[in-house]
Amino acid sequence: MAELQGALEGVVVLDLSRVLAGPYCSMILADMGAEVIKLEVPGTGDDTRGFPPFKDGKSGYFMNMNRNKKGITLNLKKGKDTFLELVKKADILIENYRPGTMEKLGIGYEELKKINPKLVYGCISGFGHYGPYSKRPGYDIVGQAMSGIMSVTGWPDGEATRAGAPISDTVSGISLVAGVLGALHYAQRTGIGQKVDIALVDSLVSVMQIINQIYLIGGRIPGRSGNAYESTAPYDTFPTKDGQHVVIGVANDKFWKAICELVGREELIDDPDMAKNKDRVKNREKIKLVVTKWTMTKTAKELVDTLLEAGLPTAPIYNVKQVTEDPHIAGARNMFVEVEAPEVGTIKVTNSHIKMSETKTGFRSPAPALGQHNEEIYCGMLGYSKEKLQQMKEEGVI
Repeated sequence: MAELQGALEGVVVLDLSRVLAGPYCSMILADMGAEVIKLEVPGTGDDTRGFPPFKDGKSGYFMNMNRNKKGITLNLKKGKDTFLELVKKADILIENYRPGTMEKLGIGYEELKKINPKLVYGCISGFGHYGPYSKRPGYDIVGQAMSGIMSVTGWPDGEATRAGAPISDTVSGISLVAGVLGALHYAQRTGIGQKVDIALVDSLVSVMQIINQIYLIGGRIPGRSGNAYESTAPYDTFPTKDGQHVVIGVANDKFWKAICELVGREELIDDPDMAKNKDRVKNREKIKLVVTKWTMTKTAKELVDTLLEAGLPTAPIYNVKQVTEDPHIAGARNMFVEVEAPEVGTIKVTNSHIKMSETKTGFRSPAPALGQHNEEIYCGMLGYSKEKLQQMKEEGVI
């Protein structure tokens, strides 16, 4: 595959993170061309090497999340001096240990900035590195629960529901990308690095922006409303005569006029209970019955085609197979790419969602085998001899 010129070429990232949130951040940096050096525990490596799905015994989870990275092994307790040498070479460090772990090892940010003042230290944890909950363990479901997002997800008569995708991890990973790149720009201008502290809970509280405002401004605690939307109506899923559902988003008066004309209920355009969005929100259930009566006369394809022709926001509800076969998503936008991976041959992975006109993002190299780049990094970057490398291996340092 032809070498891609990346926007972050020349930026060295030391990646101590594992599982999802941190590796998702470093994956995005690697997709944009950064040299990401992934540190793993000797012998076992990242936990996700053991996560399904598998192909020929190799984890598809790990292969997707760690493409474009170089992999080394290092015991941080036995190899502290080596780690500090790597820190001197790094522009960015990423970790997602529980707060206090790095400090116990004597390699927290306050120590690391002494040897590399320009270092951008990026960390992700459940609740952040300060505050009364900072030492609590954090997983995606914890972030979804305490951010409030689960309280507004699901049906009014049902229980609070976790979003199907790990949104706490991925949103915090993207947030850390933004934070470390902002800090890197500052460090390049001033020579001063800084710590970027991202919490799973904070990240989803931020996502809740407009839902939070319902309480902060109006004093009402938002609840679950199924697939409807608190701020606009009709903005929901609607059934079709072939047993499927389609989403329709009417977010302004222009779209309301258009759907009334399609439904054949032009008299509702100026109905005082429906003419303005604030009125439609109050009467969303009545409106849904009107629209549903019409959508049930069409198949999902007929409905989507009709709505799109009228310029209305709509879409079928895809399963994952349909997403991977869509001519726009999988075709034109190239969101799934076929790659060659060591020991397993050809696999497909989810491609980068960041599209750049000059510095292309995308697949450069497969996820590394455990310790695959030990010699390249330790001998090439740090100048170690092969004899020293062998000694480090025998002593359990790498």
